[in-house]
Amino acid sequence: MLAGFGGAALWPLLAGADPVGSISAPDASRLDLALRPGQFPLRTGAPATAVWLLEDTEPDPASRIRPGGRFDLALANGLPVAAAISIRGLDGTAAAEPLLVQLPIPAGGKTTLPVQWRQSGTFLLDGRLLNEGTGRPLLPRVLVVEDDKPQADRDEVLLIEDWRLKTDGTALMPGREARDATLLFTVNRLPAIDITLKRNERLRLRMINGCQRAIIALKIADLATRVMAIDSEAAEPFVAREGRIVLAPGTRIDALIDATAPAGTISPILLHDGVKPQPIGRIIMSNDAAAREAPLPEAEPLVASPRSRIDLTSALRVDLALDTAQWSEPAAFDKTSAPVLRAAHSRTIVLALTNNGATPATFHLHGHHFRLLDRLDDGWKPFWLDTLAFQSGQTQRIAFAADFPGRWLMEMMGNGWSAPRKVRWYEVG
Repeated sequence: MLAGFGGAALWPLLAGADPVGSISAPDASRLDLALRPGQFPLRTGAPATAVWLLEDTEPDPASRIRPGGRFDLALANGLPVAAAISIRGLDGTAAAEPLLVQLPIPAGGKTTLPVQWRQSGTFLLDGRLLNEGTGRPLLPRVLVVEDDKPQADRDEVLLIEDWRLKTDGTALMPGREARDATLLFTVNRLPAIDITLKRNERLRLRMINGCQRAIIALKIADLATRVMAIDSEAAEPFVAREGRIVLAPGTRIDALIDATAPAGTISPILLHDGVKPQPIGRIIMSNDAAAREAPLPEAEPLVASPRSRIDLTSALRVDLALDTAQWSEPAAFDKTSAPVLRAAHSRTIVLALTNNGATPATFHLHGHHFRLLDRLDDGWKPFWLDTLAFQSGQTQRIAFAADFPGRWLMEMMGNGWSAPRKVRWYEVG
């Protein structure tokens, strides 16, 4: 699919600092968010586009909190329809699981989700589970749970979103045909952004694919991009091959970039959607005095979450096709339907996932992170995931220890704009 971007495949491409400032809620153990109608211009000289927003008091698309202990996420629904919020990256909080435990928030209603942040990282608050086909696009919000010891001088969010716009500025909803609409990508809800760095400054770049369906690749020219975390979990650090980062819808990747290029150097940030590359931003080397005399030493790996051992020898193995009639659209989901599996607490589960559809597809697991197994089932990739993209006809095996009792969703969707989002569920006893 991404062959036009230097032969890119889906996953094999991922191959003494000053503290970063924090934007915190007034109560450190609570974050108040509101769903409300809004609008903003996406094209110069064109009418503003009406959207539904998930906002706190800050105008940017990200909230920042400090880790530690129980945390209350308070949600007020100012929309004319019911909404359901899922938290991508959050494991083990069964009380916050949408559709299965948390009822949709009615129009004008409020709810509070009690959550436990087990690790720092980049999370995504996503209200699009019930927002398919009708109404306005409901935009996700990035939630940064900051590290106690930041490893970079700068910490920037790069939220990529896609749009299908009519001439009057109306944004079409996914799950239906998008004929006669213009494709548009934004970064932090702008056409493009510039990030200016001093020489020898270190940047932590949090890249999030907030697109509705699109699998995308990002390339940062001439600067080494060292991946530190994927899908809110620490990874064994590695340098992205040729600076390319591939993201399925909902994927989050945190990387460190050291500003070692000469002053005045401009490194374009290119986005490729499988059709053509396009610039969405630049990293600019400042002519100001250097941040320090020499680059920082190589960063230590981030602290990983404790997890049970994955024992493949006694695993519960399940074959699961991503395009069968057993999957239902979220609005029609019946929580009394048969689960994909029921597993005892701490048992290893291996899912053989097959995309028999005609287009690439994306799978997202709630409640647990998983390992992507090697082809011979004799090992796994050195990172944890909660989201995985598949080529048409491809089978991938994933494994995880069922550490968290509860009832959890699985999501899947094709990468075509008109492809529906579908769900099933599983249970850990």
